[in-house]
Amino acid sequence: MITKTNTRNERPSKPVSASYTTIAVQMLPSDANPMGNVHGGTILKLVDMAAAAAALRHSRKNVVTVSIDRMDFIQPVYVGNLLTLKASVNYVGTTSMEVGVRVEAEDLRSGNVTHTNSSYLTYVALDDQGRPTIVPEVIPRTSDEKRRWKEGKQRRDQRLRMLTARQKTRSRARE
Repeated sequence: MITKTNTRNERPSKPVSASYTTIAVQMLPSDANPMGNVHGGTILKLVDMAAAAAALRHSRKNVVTVSIDRMDFIQPVYVGNLLTLKASVNYVGTTSMEVGVRVEAEDLRSGNVTHTNSSYLTYVALDDQGRPTIVPEVIPRTSDEKRRWKEGKQRRDQRLRMLTARQKTRSRARE
């Protein structure tokens, strides 16, 4: 995907679609407990992998996970299910990217697909020396992408407010 230069600040930009990533993995007995329920940690690892791939596609830089907002397990995932993870960049700061991931489990015999999890992860792009580096802006084109961009900006603002409050609390505790 060729990046375009944004005329207002000469920062490159890419459409959300440049980051679209889909991973599908059939769940095996080694992914589950003795009752056949897939471990949450297995799902979390796959979520991180899908989100990292989307962030890499957008930035074309090494990326590191900074945070996962939360992970609610809405429905169980069982051995034999095909787990499909869909990830894309929602919002971009200067060096950070919010990636949304939707997880669905498909019963391959019945064809029934269930939404099992969704999560937002934040990544920071790193340069060759391991320091945060500027990433391209993201251009939302569809109404869904525009909604996710707006909500991503709100979540980023909330994360930064929480971080500032935590830093103030730690600073006061040291005094």
